[in-house]
Amino acid sequence: MTWSATARGAHQPDNTAFTQQRLPAWQPLLSASIALPLFFCAGLAFIGLGLGLFYSSNGIKELEYDYTGNPGTGNCSACALADQDRAPPLRCSCAWYFSLPELFPGPVYLYYELTNFYQNNRRYSVSRDDTQLSGLPSALRHPANECAPYQRRASGLPIAPCGAIANSLFNDSFSLWHQRQPGGPYVEVPLDRTGIAWWTDCHVKFRNPPLVNGSLALAFHGTAPPPNWPRPVYELSPDPNNTGFINQDFVVWMRTAALPTFRKLYARIRHGNYSTGLPRGSYLVNITYNYPVRAFGGHKLIVFSNISWMGGKNPFLGIAYLVVGSLCILMGFVMLVVYIRYQDQNDEDEEEE
Repeated sequence: MTWSATARGAHQPDNTAFTQQRLPAWQPLLSASIALPLFFCAGLAFIGLGLGLFYSSNGIKELEYDYTGNPGTGNCSACALADQDRAPPLRCSCAWYFSLPELFPGPVYLYYELTNFYQNNRRYSVSRDDTQLSGLPSALRHPANECAPYQRRASGLPIAPCGAIANSLFNDSFSLWHQRQPGGPYVEVPLDRTGIAWWTDCHVKFRNPPLVNGSLALAFHGTAPPPNWPRPVYELSPDPNNTGFINQDFVVWMRTAALPTFRKLYARIRHGNYSTGLPRGSYLVNITYNYPVRAFGGHKLIVFSNISWMGGKNPFLGIAYLVVGSLCILMGFVMLVVYIRYQDQNDEDEEEE
C-alpha cells in the first residue's frame, strides 16, 4: 500500500493552478446585440472587397486567338493537318493579323494557353527527377525510376532531362510585328523573354551540372535528349545564361498546372516604344507551329493581357466575395427576424405570468 501510494504520488502533476486547470477562464456569450452587427459588418466588408476585385478584374484587357487550326478556322489549319499524330511534328508557320483601334495599356504580357491538357495527372506530375534537375552529376547519369518510360533511350543512354513532363515541352514560338502606318513596313516588337519563371525555380530548384573544361555540352556528354526533342537541352538557347536546365521556357513548363486549361507566360512587352503598351495600328504574329494538340482534343491559344494590382483577369475571386457577403447579410436579416419574433413571445409570456 505504501509503495503504490508513493508511486501514484510520484506521477501526479504539480499542485499548481496551470497543471490542475484552476486558471481563470473566459467564455464569450454571444447575444443578438453582438452577433447581428458582426454579420452585417462582415457582409458589408465582403461586398465592398468583392466589388473592388470584380471591377478591377473587368478593367483588365485581354486579346486572345485560337490557333489550333481546326479546318476552316484560319491559316493555321494546314499546319494542324500536317502536324497531327507526328512526334516530333513537322516545322510549319502561320500568322495571325489583328488591329488595335486604341492603345492597349501596358504592361502587356504574352501567354500561351492549352486546353484539355492534364498536367495534374498523378503519373505525369511525378514523372521527373528533381535531383537531376538540380544539376547533380550522378543523377544525370542515373535518372530516377519515376521517369520511366522516359528514363533511358533504347540505346541505354540516360535521358536528360528525363520524364514525361520534360518530354512534352511546349515548343511553339511567336514573334510580334507592328505596322505603324497603313501600307507601311512591319516593325518587330521586342519581346522580353527574361525573368518569366519564378526566381526560386531558376536559382534554387533548377541548376546546370558543373561545366567540364568550360563546356556545358561536355557536362551533358553521355546523355540523350527526350524522344520528342529535336535538339539536346544544352542547345535550348544560344545565351549561356539561359540554356540547359535553367532555360526560362523549360523552367516555366516544368511548373505543372493544377487545371486542364492553363496559361503559361511566354514574354513581356515593356521595352522601347512599347513600354506603355501596344499603340494603335495593325499587328502580325508569326507563329512557328510545332506542338500537336488535336490528337488529345486540345486547343492552343495566344493571349495578350495586362494586369492590375490584383494580378491577371480572374472574376471568380470577386464573385466569391460578393456571394459570401450577400449570404452574411441575408443570414443577419434571418436571425434578426427570428430574434424579434421570439423576443415578442418572451415578453408576452412574462406579462401573462
